[in-house]
Amino acid sequence: MQEQYRTVARAGVHETEVGRSRFLCALAPAATEHEAQEFVARIRKEHPTANHNCFAYVIGAEAAVQKASDDGEPGGTAGVPMLQMLMRREVRYSVAVVTRYFGGVKLGAGGLIRAYGGAVGEALDVLGTVTRRRFRLATVTVDHHRAGKLENDLRTSGHAVHDVTYAEAVTFGIGLPDAEVDEFRGWLADATAGSATLELGGEAYGDVRGG
Repeated sequence: MQEQYRTVARAGVHETEVGRSRFLCALAPAATEHEAQEFVARIRKEHPTANHNCFAYVIGAEAAVQKASDDGEPGGTAGVPMLQMLMRREVRYSVAVVTRYFGGVKLGAGGLIRAYGGAVGEALDVLGTVTRRRFRLATVTVDHHRAGKLENDLRTSGHAVHDVTYAEAVTFGIGLPDAEVDEFRGWLADATAGSATLELGGEAYGDVRGG
């Protein structure tokens, strides 16, 4: 699995103007190809009179799915530079749609490539990205007596607590970077006088602490 990747921080639209043409770049996170396609369809529906609604999306932490469309622009001048910008910025699980309203000035192939790629780059700068890092899912089990303090210690030390279950004992679901498992195991033993147990599970991606 890829150690980490970036994705779009939030859905949004950023507009630029090149040669009197309006370029509206709509960006959104997309967990699946189906989500990306639905977003493209929605943007096209919102701009039925636009000259072009070009798109690009990248799905998968290792960019397993990459699709792009020029939507009537000369081949390779719109969707491909949009896709290249996403890849250059290491953006994954994301979809971009650039809607163009023609302003009367032809930009030529080079101008179109710069305009479409630039529209995505500017939108990424404005909307921002978040880094998601590979984590080991883990379960911490502790007695009720120590649970309250341990939960507080976990949160103040920057560990995201995903869920808490109260039964005969209390369990906390957390995520740990692989490189920090041994260090965390020692921290947990100190924090609970060796009374807590740590069970490692599968892997997932989560936001980097502080990012």
